[in-house]
Amino acid sequence: MFNLMDNYWIVLFIVLLLIVGVAYYEEANKHSERTFEVTEHELIRVTTPKSGDEITSPLVIKGEAVGPWFFEASFPIILTDWDGRIIAEHFATAQGSWMTTDFVPFEATIEFERPEYGERGTLILQKDNPSDLRELDDAHEITIFYK
Repeated sequence: MFNLMDNYWIVLFIVLLLIVGVAYYEEANKHSERTFEVTEHELIRVTTPKSGDEITSPLVIKGEAVGPWFFEASFPIILTDWDGRIIAEHFATAQGSWMTTDFVPFEATIEFERPEYGERGTLILQKDNPSDLRELDDAHEITIFYK
């Protein structure tokens, strides 16, 4: 038969095991929540996709950017995985006259293969900079999730 001290250690072990299990579960769920930072950019506005959206291929991107964001009516778009690896590149095209300082609508369709690992990624809309002067570089990043 078990004596009282044996029962005490068994109960204590089970309670500690439950506490560790609950703490682990809470920590795991906290990290799986989809948190992302929504940033505004004064030179480009993206209407679709929104930050935090789940995306599939082909992805249609729409919005508007000021004329100087374009060069020859287009600018580069990059899609990365959770680790920053490029999985697709394409370009957005102005849907109006880009030779202005006003906002010009743009649209792009980019095809990609869903990354093997991780749901999270980034859509990067780069200002086209044919001058190669780094001080003129600019970009807008949007957190997305692969469906």
